[in-house]
Amino acid sequence: MNALAPFIAALLAGIGLAVQPPTNAALGRSIGSVLVAALVSFAVGTVVLFAAWLIADRTPLSNIRDARPWMFLGGAYGAFFVSAAAFAAPRLGLAAMLTIMIATQLVAALVIDRYGLIGLPRTPVSGMRIAGVALVLAGVVLVRRG
Repeated sequence: MNALAPFIAALLAGIGLAVQPPTNAALGRSIGSVLVAALVSFAVGTVVLFAAWLIADRTPLSNIRDARPWMFLGGAYGAFFVSAAAFAAPRLGLAAMLTIMIATQLVAALVIDRYGLIGLPRTPVSGMRIAGVALVLAGVVLVRRG
């Protein structure tokens, strides 16, 4: 695999995370419900993922039996994220909402890394990592006040 592929995927996903909340918020305003907008968003995403699976993967769906029940919570986290973002973006502003979400993601990531939770390897929490998260937290304050 090309060494740039994960970096490019992360960049494109970041753009997607920035445009998804206002897109879903607009859909929610159009149809009168943030939850229905999130449901539609997940339905479209499911169709796209199904097509990608048909074209590029074809891992047997029967492998799902090997997953532990807690592993299915990712869909619930995603549903809450999409709904919360569609709700919060027009009320907080996109930049404020994203900085708040990114800051909390980074704090949670430090904890997950530190203890090796959810099957990830343990990664020490260094002063530099804490400083990086502190800068993002400062960014939340600056974006929110700006």
